[in-house]
Amino acid sequence: MSGPFLRLTKVTKRYGTRAAVEGLSLDVDAGQRIVILGPSGCGKTTLLRLIAGLERPDAGEIWLGGRLVAVRGRNLVPPHERRLGYVFQDLALWPHLTVKENLDFVLESVGLPRAVRATRIRETLTLVRMGALAHRHPHELSGGEQQRAALARALVGRPQLILFDEPFSSLDPDLRVALREEVGRLQRSLHLTSIYVTHDREDATALADRIVRIHQGDGVAEE
Repeated sequence: MSGPFLRLTKVTKRYGTRAAVEGLSLDVDAGQRIVILGPSGCGKTTLLRLIAGLERPDAGEIWLGGRLVAVRGRNLVPPHERRLGYVFQDLALWPHLTVKENLDFVLESVGLPRAVRATRIRETLTLVRMGALAHRHPHELSGGEQQRAALARALVGRPQLILFDEPFSSLDPDLRVALREEVGRLQRSLHLTSIYVTHDREDATALADRIVRIHQGDGVAEE
């Protein structure tokens, strides 16, 4: 594939008269670890949701892996076909499912056979050091364990791109540093293409090989 792995070209998203993202262009190469840095309310989460296909752009184009996935008013490729992992700010673990069942739900939804799913889940939980907690429900986990479970769910589908929406913002400083180091280790060992949005400069410095500052909905600047 020639060109960037992800390309946003003059992408705009409005809610009523307010522009959450306006005329934003961004290229991300395969294997890059990008951190989008900016204050709350500047459009960081909206940007991730546009990339994931959870929102439709009001203008512009989004390309992923050389494929046009969204244009003005339309998502051409639905979220489940984009091969993305997404770690939400509130984690969004399904509370009635165990850790293993959370992962299995993702794999079953894309039609993987049961035997393949079992192996993939075991490998992924080992990767994030959660194998011993596979049969616990989210409410039985500590904050850090819940973060690891959410990361495992994002990784289990072997995504081509993983999106992080400030998943460590509610953690105490020591746990935040430990999990930040863990995510950095996984990014490097798996050669993940990733986009991590945050307002925290320490997160940005620790996790990025490229930092992009987003302004109030209307563009980006390299640091």
